[in-house]
Amino acid sequence: MGPRGMQRPHLIAPPIPKENPPMHYQPRKCLRTVAAVLLAFGAAVAAPAVAAAHPSRGGFVYVNDNTAGTNTVAAFVRHPNGGLTPVPGSPFIAGGAGSGTGLASQGAVQVSSDGGYVLAVDAGSNQISVLRIGRDGALELVPGGVVSSGGAQPVSLAEHDGLVYVANAGAADSNYTGFTLTDGGHLRPLAGSTVPLPASAQPGDVLFNSTVTSLVGTRVGTSQIDSFRVDYDGRLIPAPGSPFAAQGVGAFGSEFRPTNPDQLFVSNAHNAAGDGTISAFRVARDGTLSSIGSSPFADEQTAPCWVEISHDGEFLFTVNTGSGSISRYSIAPDGALTLLGSTQVSSQAGVGAVDARLSTNGRTLYVDESRVDTLGLFAVDGGH
Repeated sequence: MGPRGMQRPHLIAPPIPKENPPMHYQPRKCLRTVAAVLLAFGAAVAAPAVAAAHPSRGGFVYVNDNTAGTNTVAAFVRHPNGGLTPVPGSPFIAGGAGSGTGLASQGAVQVSSDGGYVLAVDAGSNQISVLRIGRDGALELVPGGVVSSGGAQPVSLAEHDGLVYVANAGAADSNYTGFTLTDGGHLRPLAGSTVPLPASAQPGDVLFNSTVTSLVGTRVGTSQIDSFRVDYDGRLIPAPGSPFAAQGVGAFGSEFRPTNPDQLFVSNAHNAAGDGTISAFRVARDGTLSSIGSSPFADEQTAPCWVEISHDGEFLFTVNTGSGSISRYSIAPDGALTLLGSTQVSSQAGVGAVDARLSTNGRTLYVDESRVDTLGLFAVDGGH
């Protein structure tokens, strides 16, 4: 099951920023005020993104194409009705090389939290690219903006106020590695930040919670979840007992609840056909994970991979790649999930639905239909 046969990566959208959140890592000073929240897709899947945009147009959408040889990032103007049109000049050269195959990961592309830059993994050349976002949504590679990922086959990125971590999934050099993103858009390795992983780990996602006190990473290959406390200097302190056993096979996509940084949701992508589940965890101050309620929660579909949560924290959506559907849950205050049903992505068989992200206003869900090189758009009303 799962995304191993997909042709392209991910897609993702940004959380709603909170006022003055408590933070451990001392963030860099942001250069600009974010005019609008953006959406970013990834080659195998996309990532949460915030970027300066024309408020009348609603923002932009970015897709990491993961193209073999010269990698590119596609850019779209997102209109108020949810519709998309290509940004002139799209796709834009990322600077590194893509792998040309599916990335079993979530978070292959991010928009920096100050809205100024797109960060994209270059899985084929073991690099990360930083591209500056123009007022019209066009992208320009920052001079010196292609750097080593610190490992082999980078597949996922997390960024918050200039602190960046990448998950490298290649068996030859798998790890989590930290960087700082300067005001000029340059990535600098964070000394002493690398956390080695077993060759069999195959990390699928790395992400911060909204207060940057926790970072987690999923291990698709070994069905485990890494959990860390983020220290004041940006380095990671493993939680007691980490990595934690997942509650199903193939821990894959993950999201912290936007309204509660201590609740984490993880998809179990490689269970048997029709037995997909979503796990809910409580994250302690030291990063320890504990199960919520009767977790894991069944979605009655095959290969739930990518996870997206509504900005108000009330609903969770997961893309079932094997079933070509999107399962919908309501989230109780304590984090327990109730399945509301599933929606087919398309009547067309084999579209390769892989990743989904909500628009800033929460009214449109974008789905990367990777096998037909298409972005699907769905109107959203609460959990429907």
